Amino acid sequence: MKNFLRALRYAWPYRVRLVISIVCAVFAAILWGLNFTSIYPVLKLLNNDQSPQQWVDSCIANCNKDIEQIEAVSDALNEKSKELEKLPLNKFVEQQRRAHTHALVKVESKLVYARKQMDWYLIAHKYIYAYLPRDSFTTLSYVLGFVLVGVFIKCIFEFFQESLVGSVVNLSLYDMRNRFYRNVIHLDVDQFGEQGTSELMARFTNDMESVGSGLKTLFGKVIAEPLRAISCVIFAACISWQLTLLFLILVPVAAFILGKIGRLMKQATRRLLERMSSIYKILQETFQGIKLVKSYTMEPYERRRFRAATYDYYLKSMTVVNIDACAGPIIELLGVAAVVGALLAGSFLVLKHETMLFGMRMSQYPIEPESLLQLYVLLAAIADPVRKLSSVFTKIQSGCAASDRIFFFMDKQPRVSANCEGPAFIKTEHGLCLDYSSRTGDMPFKAHEVGKPMIEFKGVCFSYDPGRPILSNINLSIYEGETIAILGHNGSGKSTLMGMVPRFYDPDHGTIFLSGEDLRNINLRSLRKKVSVVTQETVLFDDTIYNNIAYGTRGATKASIESAANKAFAHDFILNLPKGYETMAGESGNKLSGGQKQRIALARAILRDPAIIILDEFTSQSDPESEVLIHKVMKEFLKGRTSFVITHRLNTLEIASRIVVLDAGVVAAVGTHKELIENCAAYQRMFEVHGKRLSA
Repeated sequence: MKNFLRALRYAWPYRVRLVISIVCAVFAAILWGLNFTSIYPVLKLLNNDQSPQQWVDSCIANCNKDIEQIEAVSDALNEKSKELEKLPLNKFVEQQRRAHTHALVKVESKLVYARKQMDWYLIAHKYIYAYLPRDSFTTLSYVLGFVLVGVFIKCIFEFFQESLVGSVVNLSLYDMRNRFYRNVIHLDVDQFGEQGTSELMARFTNDMESVGSGLKTLFGKVIAEPLRAISCVIFAACISWQLTLLFLILVPVAAFILGKIGRLMKQATRRLLERMSSIYKILQETFQGIKLVKSYTMEPYERRRFRAATYDYYLKSMTVVNIDACAGPIIELLGVAAVVGALLAGSFLVLKHETMLFGMRMSQYPIEPESLLQLYVLLAAIADPVRKLSSVFTKIQSGCAASDRIFFFMDKQPRVSANCEGPAFIKTEHGLCLDYSSRTGDMPFKAHEVGKPMIEFKGVCFSYDPGRPILSNINLSIYEGETIAILGHNGSGKSTLMGMVPRFYDPDHGTIFLSGEDLRNINLRSLRKKVSVVTQETVLFDDTIYNNIAYGTRGATKASIESAANKAFAHDFILNLPKGYETMAGESGNKLSGGQKQRIALARAILRDPAIIILDEFTSQSDPESEVLIHKVMKEFLKGRTSFVITHRLNTLEIASRIVVLDAGVVAAVGTHKELIENCAAYQRMFEVHGKRLSA
């Protein structure tokens, strides 16, 4: 419930709409109750065959008669009291005085009630004679016409109430989704892998809709339905508050049952949402690996796996449905039992012409049959909003379960801090500098000192899971303008080591320095603006070629984009596409070949003009011809830039200044090809394997 209350805060900016919706709900509830009060005049007109004028005249006459009789009784009691006052005081006389005083109070209260009734009848007499026709059928037509108009106005208020609530809920979800996305997109790279993208998608879609359903229920039914019930209770209490109170005895019982059902619903909904995440996961894995599924003829297996997941979801959803289905009938049964109890009590008073029940006074005068039926209709009308409220707890509990899952991710904080107050890594006319102007009293700029390492790894250790180190005690110095090749077997930690340069991860131990400053102290955004990463799995968006190249470089001109494409040897094949630069790349660039995608990714990196570039197996999907072109691009583009090339292909080493060999998470050797072939056993083995592959 705590997280669901946090979700309610997103509705606060739209509180004016919410207040107006509540006002509309109040008027709709009043008209709802008033429509049922038409039963009394209709029954009177049908039973007595009197015009309204005749009815009010007879009521006034009967009321006058009652007042005269009560006044006569009152006068007699007053006379008797005076006689008792004259008698000498003793125990018997004192008892007589008390009895007469008590009787006099009862008579006086009856007289007050009768006079109030007379006042109401006189007011009714004035307006009935002024506005109502003298024919009973015409009057009935007027009453039913007023009912129709009342229902029409009520529907207008209900429409505005529903519309305003819908707008508040949808705007709240709009803000909540954006805030959720903003928080998630700033999480660390490894935090995405902890839960999986399918889990995140489930929380963005299914869970968010469950929260929206809970909010709509809260702002809609939880406000409108109790107001309807209260309206009917008030009008019923005007007839007999005692019988109405008898009807409301079962409310605490209903509340207790709904509480139990709500707790069961929250647990069942949480399990249901988890099963939906499993379905998303299977869909994502199957569709992304569709070539693998088909090539290994695993369609039957995937169908069985999906069927098992959807059947499990069906079982969990039926649990939710059954719990929800139980609530309505239980509440309806309790409501009917309460109405039957109140009706039996009222029928006893009407048929026996009594005003007392179980020693308690139920009314000042015997209740009319028409009044009892009016009371019954009003109490029965309460059952409808109460029945609708039975689903409120279940939907709100579903929203609570979903909000718990959403805020679990919303509350996550990136382990890599942005460090907005730190020095910015910028490029000036003096070269690469650290801008300290945000720090009072420091020098505004600190240029990189010539002859000193630009990037230093000192005692760097890292592990994804405790007890399973990926990198151990890495010590490495890279100078400005160097091209460093990183070699090693799969799992040796090459990509992890390079992922620390743009701070996708921070070391568990040790420090990485940039121009002598701890990388963790530098403004993260400025650092990543000067670093470009080209990975072996080329990422393209389902957008135009033009926008894919311009991604990450705001304000790029058409000329600069075409120039970057030319440098990446991509311009010619782009022009041969059906729409040139406006051709859609397709989902994950599936309309292009692997080599074409990599050249577009290189064009994107060239356009960004980075100071540091990381190439992670950047020719892995290229054919020999494309690889030759890409190598030609790299020789030109990497001049004057600090570069890292992660590769298994030894022919890529010709563009490297030095080679770093990683073996089982440690630096085995650093040097040129000639130095390593003489002194590094691990490098010698890789070179031999490469030679055998070429000869084969």
